Amino acid sequence: MSENAANNNIMEKSLICKDAIVSELQKKKVHLFYCLECEELARKIASESDHITLQSINWRSFADGFPNLFINNAHEIRGQHVAFLASFSSPAVIFEQISVIYLLPRLFVASFTLVLPFFPTGSFERMEEEGDVATAFTMARIVSNIPISRGGPTSVVIYDIHALQERFYFADQVLPLFETGIPLLTKRLQQLPETEKIIVAFPDDGAWKRFHKLLDQYPTVVCTKVREGDKRIVRLKEGNPAGCHVVIVDDLVQSGGTLIECQKVLAAHGAAKVSAYVTHGVFPKSSWERFTHKNNGSEEAFAYFWITDSCPQTVKSIGNKAPFEVLSLAGSIADALQI
Repeated sequence: MSENAANNNIMEKSLICKDAIVSELQKKKVHLFYCLECEELARKIASESDHITLQSINWRSFADGFPNLFINNAHEIRGQHVAFLASFSSPAVIFEQISVIYLLPRLFVASFTLVLPFFPTGSFERMEEEGDVATAFTMARIVSNIPISRGGPTSVVIYDIHALQERFYFADQVLPLFETGIPLLTKRLQQLPETEKIIVAFPDDGAWKRFHKLLDQYPTVVCTKVREGDKRIVRLKEGNPAGCHVVIVDDLVQSGGTLIECQKVLAAHGAAKVSAYVTHGVFPKSSWERFTHKNNGSEEAFAYFWITDSCPQTVKSIGNKAPFEVLSLAGSIADALQI
């Protein structure tokens, strides 16, 4: 290598190093508060970046059961970027968290971000007859009324909201940032053997519309639900799963009945094995137990079942029980806090 080339190489490396240093200096220092359910996820988020500092809240109750809350270090967060990691896992915990969320922006903070990985009322988003209550719209109105901070409207980070039209439920007082957990899935699929034999399946047209562009590197299969009398039957609509590892993709799972019916249809059409991914493993009443590997493999209908940690109580319940694997949103959330 000539002297000039060597000098140019050194200068190029110096510029890259300088750009990296400037980029680090430009990052926001974020003070992250969290609800009790999200403590483990909050610690993972903080471990992703030196620019995220965990803060604490005293979550107490009066004798009558109503919240008795205290935000620690309230004076120290003045002029700072502040975020709150929430989990609206049940109506019982929403009020105490909303009380904190409404106060934090008013503590003279530079900006405020609400991270609500799972928007829980998303499957109740529309009125089909007079008298139906669209609770998703109600929740969006509650979130939309978070006070502005010194830096302007609150940013609201949500992953894979159930119905795409729900993004229009939020008023202009907040800035919703809609993220997805799909990149976590694609990264995991690249680690599997025989990636050329992976096919992505969607349980219905809605899931296809949501996710197919994010997974267009894989062949696809689409299932559909048809009504036969009082029953809804899952059928194969298009695609050929024969001889392949088929991964069913959807945004959330409740009882898991649709996923199980999809697995049966795919297996009947020759799928070599079937796995599933959902961003939000809700699993009310421990319905996740339907999917665990039992009886020496006789019930191993799903090779893998991937979920994220958007629902902390589910993660705590399933532990390392096969076929479940948890893909953490921590890195993605840490990145979102820098936007």
